[in-house]
Amino acid sequence: MIAASLLRYSRGMNPLSRTLAALASIIGFYGCDGAHLAELKPGTSTAQQVRERLGAPVAEWPNGDGSVTWEYPRGPEGTQCWMLTLNERGVLLKVEQALTEENFARIEKGWSAERVRRLLGKPRNEAKFPLKPEVVWEWRIAPSASASSAFFHVHFSPDGFVTGTSRREETPG
Repeated sequence: MIAASLLRYSRGMNPLSRTLAALASIIGFYGCDGAHLAELKPGTSTAQQVRERLGAPVAEWPNGDGSVTWEYPRGPEGTQCWMLTLNERGVLLKVEQALTEENFARIEKGWSAERVRRLLGKPRNEAKFPLKPEVVWEWRIAPSASASSAFFHVHFSPDGFVTGTSRREETPG
């Protein structure tokens, strides 16, 4: 609804103003995550309250104890992927950021693509290299102080198992 209103309003704007308005709406949308997450309290917030504040999850991952983890990636340009775990009664148990150094370090050779997806969430990009052969998933991550952007990669064999990881940082200039 907001996007439709913005589109109708932006038709009379020059291209620069239209671009700036679109950028402002995107920043506003992603800036809301912090406020919405702060409103959610583990132990008391319900599945309905999570959906009202964050919308439908991109994926739902069942856990062995009867709980479920909902995935909320904020890509492709965001550097966060929120994993919210709810118990079998639909009460929020915990909120975790998936794209962390600790999680990157956990990935081991031989893991399945599904196991990586469950840990890190939806990748921003997938590239296939038929001559190598391999498939590489990419997530945008928080850059170091000297970089303007950073990316974490998981490399898979053609049959879908991890062969390694890598990272890339881009510096200004």
